[in-house]
Parts: sequence; structure tokens; C-alpha cells
Amino acid sequence: MTVADHKILIIGAGPAGLAIAGRLRKKNIEFQIIEAKDNLAASWRGHYDRLHLHTVKQWSHLPHMPFPDSYPLYVPKDKLVSYLESYAETFDIRPQYKTTVQSIKKTSSPSWQVSCQNGQVYKATQVVIATGVNRVPRIPDLENKEIFQGQIIHSRNYKNHEPYKDKRVMVVGMGNTGAEIALDLSEYGIRTYLSVRGPVNIVPRDLNGRPVQVTAKKLSRLPFGIGTWLGTQIRKLYIGDLTKYGIPSPNMSPTKQLLETGKTPVIDIGTVKQIKAGKIKVTAEISRLGEDHAILTDGSKIELDAIILCTGYQAKIEELVENAEILLDQHGCPSAAICKDYHEGLYFIGFDNYKLGGILGIIMEESERISDHIQQTMNIQAQANSNASEKI
Repeated sequence: MTVADHKILIIGAGPAGLAIAGRLRKKNIEFQIIEAKDNLAASWRGHYDRLHLHTVKQWSHLPHMPFPDSYPLYVPKDKLVSYLESYAETFDIRPQYKTTVQSIKKTSSPSWQVSCQNGQVYKATQVVIATGVNRVPRIPDLENKEIFQGQIIHSRNYKNHEPYKDKRVMVVGMGNTGAEIALDLSEYGIRTYLSVRGPVNIVPRDLNGRPVQVTAKKLSRLPFGIGTWLGTQIRKLYIGDLTKYGIPSPNMSPTKQLLETGKTPVIDIGTVKQIKAGKIKVTAEISRLGEDHAILTDGSKIELDAIILCTGYQAKIEELVENAEILLDQHGCPSAAICKDYHEGLYFIGFDNYKLGGILGIIMEESERISDHIQQTMNIQAQANSNASEKI
């Protein structure tokens, strides 16, 4: 076992961890950053090939370093990874790779002990947890899945349409990932089914060539709920009533849904058009599986060769942090970025899904608050140590 003392430890070298590291570097505050995988931004590298950010580039970069002017408005996955690599190089961020955290426990001095699977132990006064909401895939327990002869994968393992040529594929779940994977399959003539559990809020990514994100930000400033009403009318006009296609609309607006439940509306980039054209068939949920088919909750039977589970992820902070239950909201995510009382010295970044602007925009805001708090805490401690020395 190797023990290392650091005042500040950052766990996770994705965009959230890099954002904190960049801010601290600007403040000339030393830190150690560790990463479970063998490279930075590992989750982004693993996403499906066609993925682009759904948020505009001017609101999606990390602190102190905008995206290059040559980047498109919606940054593709590969360019984002290149940008993150450049960010790490620019701010001299050197993660310790292949270092998977096993437990985070409070000690008397320093405040926290972080034990890793490789035997490494870190002791730190302040620990920033940047492992994100997409740490552990959520896998539903499909009845009779053991007898199904086709392939069942989680969306984390989907790359592109190539393995599914001439196959019948069901995508389970219509979040942003499910909607885009279904689109990817259908655009190549693959027989595509989309299993939808309940009502779905859908908004277009662009209107008349303008990003809806920019429009929504302007509408949010209007008083008396006028912006929400206008947004609803725009959505009705451009998306329409999808009930006859098997997708009812929720009773709450996309904005209210996001702020109250943390559930992001589906940002449509073509899936709705494919559904209306009959190239994506919306179905009920799977009740049980057979060798080559699924029986749905409405009693219908669909023959299938593959199932792609776009059923989301869990943060599973309770697997890592001591007494984490008191930190979590009803969705299992940390309810605050800056911890107090028993968990003072712990910080969470990249877990807040309850704000407008997309996760990268939220990371920009959170990283500023957290890095400022870390600096203030260090200054207070330094002053306390100075006063103690003077008394001696």
C-alpha cells in the first residue's frame, strides 16, 4: 500500500474534473487528479460515433479556454475529445490513470482518505468528486432474457449501425440517446423499433436555422410564464401531436420537467421525422422475451435480432462515499455541490441536471463556485495556522 498526502484530490478526468483542475491551475493551487480509465474523457471516447453536443459551442466549453473558431456550432464527439486533450496540455493537467476509487472515508487528519483498488491511498483535506451521473449503466431485468438468442447490449456499447445491417432492432427507452440511436439505425434502412415507456417531452434542436437553446434562454427572461407558453406553442407547431404514433406528451412543460425532475427533454435532430415516415416504429414496453421475439405489454409480438438498452445510468455515489445517503436527492444524485457538516471538504461537480444550459454549461458555473470555495477555505486555514504560530 502506498500513501500520498495532498491538500486537494480530484476524482475523475472527464470534463468536470478537468474544469476544476483548470480553475485551480489558474489560481496557482496545487492538486492531484486521478482517473479510473487509461485516458482522460474516457466516457466521451466510448460514445457512439455520430454523437454531437446538443448545446451550442459558446456555452459548452471549459473555463478559460473557448472552443477553436474552426469548430462547428454543435461540436462532434471526436473534436470534443481533442479539445479536452488540448485543455489538459494547456493547463498542465496530468491525471494518474488506472486508479479506481474503492472508498472515500472521513479521518481525523487530513479530512478524507481515498482508497483505490490498486492499493494506492490518498489523504486529502478537500476531495472533488467528478465521476458524474453516468458512472454505472442501468440494466433492466427483462423476463426470459436468458433464452433470447439475439444480442442485448446497453447503449454504452453501441458505436454505429454497421453490426445491425439486415437485422430487426429494438431500442428501449426514448431519452436523447435512445432517440438518436434509433435515428442512426433507421437512416440506414434497418428495421427499427423504439420502445417508449410513457409521455415524452420533445423539442427541436433548431428552428429556422437558429438554435432552440439560444431562443429558450431569451424566452426564460420573459415575465408571467409568457416564455413557457410561447415555448409550448412552438413545440406544438414544429413537433405536433405524436399521440397517434404512440408518444403522448407530458402534462408539464420541458422547462418545468427539467427543473423539477432533472429529466432533460429529447432534443430532436430527425427522429420525429423518421417516426412520422414510418421508418421508426414506436412500441409499448417489453413484457417478456422469447428465443427470437419480444412480447410487449399490450400483448403484441415482435420478432427481433437485437435489443439496445438506452435505459440510462446511475451515479451510485453510495458505493464510494461513507454515509452518502444523507447527501443524495430522490434520484440518487448529490443534492449540493459543496458539502457541509459531516461531509465538509467534499465537493460534487457534474451531477446537477436541474438547470437550463446543458451539463457542460452547468459544469462551467459549478467549477467557479467550487474552486472559489476551495481557495477561501485554504485562506482561512492558512490564517488560522499563522495565528497559532504567532501565539507560540
